[in-house]
Amino acid sequence: MKAQPTLLCIPDISGFTEFMGEADFELSSKVIPSLLNNIVYSNEIGLKISEIEGDAVLFYRQGKLPSFRALVDQCRYFYTEFYKQLNELRTRYREMDSAALIPEVLGLKIILHYGTNIAPVKVGARIKLLGEDLIVAHRLLKNTIAIDEYILLSEALTQQYPRETLQGHLPWGELKQHREVYEHVGPIRYHYIGLKPLLE
Repeated sequence: MKAQPTLLCIPDISGFTEFMGEADFELSSKVIPSLLNNIVYSNEIGLKISEIEGDAVLFYRQGKLPSFRALVDQCRYFYTEFYKQLNELRTRYREMDSAALIPEVLGLKIILHYGTNIAPVKVGARIKLLGEDLIVAHRLLKNTIAIDEYILLSEALTQQYPRETLQGHLPWGELKQHREVYEHVGPIRYHYIGLKPLLE
């Protein structure tokens, strides 16, 4: 399969490690798969799944990018549906000792990146992605943003859209600029916006 420009989208469950450490296994083994399924079935813009990891889903889409509004609407939908599921799970398992941890500890962050040279390759019966930009997207999960729930948009992605459209489709908060320097990758610039105001 040929390398192509590719949109990468990684909804990642924040607080996963803390929850797995503090909640009993019976509860965590029900809650985390339910939340990952919720993310998978909240996909409305034709993203394909490359991998489902312990606390994240790696989506991708090759070819023409969705409009910026469609991309933002998808992220909002991931987030609001995630919280509906959190509240449902807290109610469903309220008799279990660790149920209060579900909405207190768990949250969602979403990494968006655009790579110009990503190749899907077949490994067994599955499709996996290869390319330096995949490494960049995963590195961006580890960042110095001071909040837990946000959309992070790499500069490589935001450069694909007219600048004036960016803040216009993010009316609930301020789009901030930041950068990280990663070993073997170098400096990566990005924008981010907090998601919690969407719950107000």
